[in-house]
Amino acid sequence: MQKGYGQYCPIAKGAEIFAERWTPLIIRNLHVGAHTFGEIAAGCPRMSTTLLVQRLQGLERAGVVERRPNAGRRGSLYYLTPAGQELVDVALQLGNWGARWLELAPEDYDPFVVLWAWKMHVSLDRLPQARIVIGFDLCDRPKQKFWLLLQPPEPELCIKHPGYDEDLVVTTDSRTLTLVHLGRLTLADAERDGVWRVDGLPALVRGMPTWGGLYSRFAGVRPVRAPMISGQ
Repeated sequence: MQKGYGQYCPIAKGAEIFAERWTPLIIRNLHVGAHTFGEIAAGCPRMSTTLLVQRLQGLERAGVVERRPNAGRRGSLYYLTPAGQELVDVALQLGNWGARWLELAPEDYDPFVVLWAWKMHVSLDRLPQARIVIGFDLCDRPKQKFWLLLQPPEPELCIKHPGYDEDLVVTTDSRTLTLVHLGRLTLADAERDGVWRVDGLPALVRGMPTWGGLYSRFAGVRPVRAPMISGQ
């Protein structure tokens, strides 16, 4: 089967690159600072490593991604080229459209994806101390544990205890975590409804929303439709 649309139209030619499955998410991950293969893969947890290799190779051939040596370490680093940077604008506009027009389904409430995005946007220079550990107790997923380890050189998302005491513990559920991150549910409303609680020193509890990452870039996009109610 012939690959591509076989049309001269720039929309068709651009879609041959951008509209391939997983490619917009790879571009998103590179844009937010994921440059190693492992970090890019972490932002696409349902994508196989074999397919990620293929996509990165294809994007490199298309001039969208460039590979650089990872000095002193194994593997390579991946960066967007100028052509890739222009595709970021396309990806962000797609995100704005999705946030405005599309509803969420229960399978979209993935806490790993939310917390990965959270840690990618934390500003370490805003932290009141050198290291902060945030634990997450998800009422709907009691067997899954997550921790954000916020410290230089970069924040980490841990699925095993990081070995440090927790400074804050967020008790919530996957749906609430997702809706708060997307800005579709305010912290005040979530706390009032008893589906969001943060335990820790009051100064840290108050400061957490100011450190970055809690809210998605698309949190300011007002949805046309109300978010889907859990169980519908």
